[in-house]
Amino acid sequence: MKTTIFAALALTLLPAIAAACPYKDKTASMSCPAGHVWDESARNCVIQSS
Repeated sequence: MKTTIFAALALTLLPAIAAACPYKDKTASMSCPAGHVWDESARNCVIQSS
């Protein structure tokens, strides 16, 4: 019985823990050198085109 309760509690909390993970945050600001912008599809800094 305790194992079932523990498993249910763990499965209930996993999404909340995953949502709080800072590495998954896509809105995190990326720091690129002057004249460059972050390209999400390339996942890299690229030269800014006017």
